[in-house]
Amino acid sequence: MSSLRCLIFLLTALGLSVTVNAAYAKNARAHRARKATVITRSIRSNVNAEQSLNLNSADAAALQNIKGIGPKKADAIVAYREANGSFKSVEDLVKVRGIGQKRLAKIEKYLTV
Repeated sequence: MSSLRCLIFLLTALGLSVTVNAAYAKNARAHRARKATVITRSIRSNVNAEQSLNLNSADAAALQNIKGIGPKKADAIVAYREANGSFKSVEDLVKVRGIGQKRLAKIEKYLTV
């Protein structure tokens, strides 16, 4: 009977350690995600109005440095440019799916052609 109690105790202790390790791993993943968000935000603030980014030569990674342009929008801008040729003006960005007048108003000061 005592060996059964010992076995139950060991299994319970093992179960608790697995639960604690799983909780630790979950918190560690959440911490890394928050840290990546902070880094992304600080990188995105690197483009200012004095150093405008050229729409016709910027790649998707460079476009993502502008606050308001994420990975999908940057890819859409590059795809539109490859399919339709160079932008003639910054206002041509409204022709890209997902970019309307509101978003254009927020980002146009960071862009040039």
